[in-house]
Amino acid sequence: MPSLVTPDYWDDACKYLAKRDRVMRKLIPQFGEARLQSRGDAFTTLARSIVGQQISVKAAQSVWDRFASLLPGPTHRIPPSAVLELDAAEMRAAGLSARKIEYLHDLAAHFDSGTVHVKAWAGMDDEAIIEELVAIRGIGRWTAEMFLIFHLMRPNVLPLDDLGLLKGISQSYFSGEPVSRVEAREVGDAWAPFRSVATWYLWRSLDPLPVDY
Repeated sequence: MPSLVTPDYWDDACKYLAKRDRVMRKLIPQFGEARLQSRGDAFTTLARSIVGQQISVKAAQSVWDRFASLLPGPTHRIPPSAVLELDAAEMRAAGLSARKIEYLHDLAAHFDSGTVHVKAWAGMDDEAIIEELVAIRGIGRWTAEMFLIFHLMRPNVLPLDDLGLLKGISQSYFSGEPVSRVEAREVGDAWAPFRSVATWYLWRSLDPLPVDY
């Protein structure tokens, strides 16, 4: 099993948000020692996000398990080169659509060729990483932002395309009234430089089980 990593900024972020934001002051203590956790490696995390597109969490896990069983080594660290060697018929038999097979091959090709600069990401800003990732077929801005939060554990991501974030802001800040992206951004700007942390707690307010990607 992969080891779990938690952000070293989390406690400082919680103190900062609780001091600045009345909603966070009440929300954060409700979840005790729960923390954002990163697992797996970059390629496997993104491959899982492609497999899980537009299907339920349960179905995604089932397809992932069948897909991963076609590959050598541990399921939390899949080699891109091994995906490139898979036969499309085998992948279809595992439950993957033709489009997802294309997406997985494109993702594997980007990683295998070094087109994405994985080792350089630590020194790159969020938007530069997003730009690299959305050049891969099957990865849009939302997926790239989830990757920034859950894999790279970047502290200041505000995923305005995320329905859970908008719902959380609506319920906690606007008494359940619908909110626009502009209104959500205004709320989120007050959380900087820890917008990822506040977003994570709003997700938890909607679903007590930790969000995990």
